[in-house]
Order: sequence, then C-alpha cells, then structure tokens
Amino acid sequence: MRNTLMMLVALMCALTVCADITPAADFDLQKMSGKWYTVALASNAQWFVNTKAGMKTGTAVIVLTEGGDMDLTFANLKDDGSCFRATHTAQKTETPGRFTFHSQVGNNDNDLTVVEVVYDDYALVLIIKTKEEVSEAFVEVYSRTPEFSEVVQQKFTQLALEAGVLPDNAVILPQIAECPAV
Repeated sequence: MRNTLMMLVALMCALTVCADITPAADFDLQKMSGKWYTVALASNAQWFVNTKAGMKTGTAVIVLTEGGDMDLTFANLKDDGSCFRATHTAQKTETPGRFTFHSQVGNNDNDLTVVEVVYDDYALVLIIKTKEEVSEAFVEVYSRTPEFSEVVQQKFTQLALEAGVLPDNAVILPQIAECPAV
C-alpha cells in the first residue's frame, strides 16, 4: 500500500512539474534528423520499473516529413538476437520541439518534448504517455554515439528529478550490438 501511495504521489508531482518543462529554444527538426542512440531512460511506470534491469541501448532514427512532422523509428536488439522495431509519425504542434503521436505498440497517446538538444551530441527528451486516463513521464537521452558525457548524465538526472521520477528509476543503458539495417 505504501509503495502504491508513493508512486501516486510521484505521478502527481510529475504531471504538475512536467507542465513547467518547456522545449529547447530555437528547435530545428532538420538538425535533429538522423541516427541517435537511446542511452538512458527514466520513469516511474510500473512496467518500466519491472523491466529496466534488462534494457539495453537501442537506436532511434528521426526523419523530417514533407509536412514538418517527425518520423521516429526505434530498434532494439533482443536477447534472442531478433530485433524489436517500432515506427511512429509524431505530429508537430504549435510549439516547436513538441510533438504528439499514438503508439499502436503501447496503445497510448504520447506527448514528446525535446527539452534540450546539442544537435551533433545529445538530446534530452520528455515523453508523457497516457493510457486510459493515466499519464506517466519518461525521460530519455538520445546521443549521436553510444557513449555520453558525465555532464549530460547529470542533466539527465536533473531532468528526471524535475519530471518527478524517483532516483532509483533512472538507468544508464548498457551498450549492445545494433539491429541490422533493413
């Protein structure tokens, strides 16, 4: 019961605080396009807490569409050698650096905000996933290489805390081979 109460308090804090987190200034999707590595994740979502120990680095490829939206393709090599792949088209909003999309995989609605980005190095991304009126915050670090600096790790930790994520629920993902190109 106490754990449930703690998670509820953390979620309420996350939803309140996340409203104050804004996109990166002068966001440029064209510069954001290309291949990224997902190197760190944080969330209080129960499924994430239960599976985070087995998660590993994956890739994300961002492509600017003709209409100014963002095609986002994720790939993660699974333990059995197969690849998990998911593609979403995130629609731009009136706020540069903020996108929305529905995930068929998770059957949830997603509000994605690029909070900070150095286009040739890293991006800090906040995603609010909502399913059946329950919202959960996810903080992700995308890096142009499989490694990222201590400074970026500190920024990730700070953003996760600002989003209401409990410190134990933030993970630096171990490196693994990439999925083969399709």
